[in-house]
Amino acid sequence: MADFLTSQHQLLGFFGLGSPGVGELMVIAVVAVVLFGGKLPEVARTLGGTYQQFRKGLSDIQSTIKNDLDLDAASLNRLPEYNDVVDDFDEPTAPSFDAPPEDEDEA
Repeated sequence: MADFLTSQHQLLGFFGLGSPGVGELMVIAVVAVVLFGGKLPEVARTLGGTYQQFRKGLSDIQSTIKNDLDLDAASLNRLPEYNDVVDDFDEPTAPSFDAPPEDEDEA
């Protein structure tokens, strides 16, 4: 079992799905400096603002869903009590069925 987990971990690391190490983070930093150069602080501010807006939108969605669920729960509490017991049950008035007597000659 340990061999399977080790090989699976190596496979995920090979495809870049594992968590990045120090070396990978340094390569990402060098690529960022090469691509953005002097505009790197501006790009970082833009990314930070975008992330902040994303988190705010996510928080708004979560609060809307929570409020809707709270309203639904409150409306369920206002419903009248339901009782399974029915007091006005009448017995059926249809005639009962009696099977005809068996003829002993046929047997």
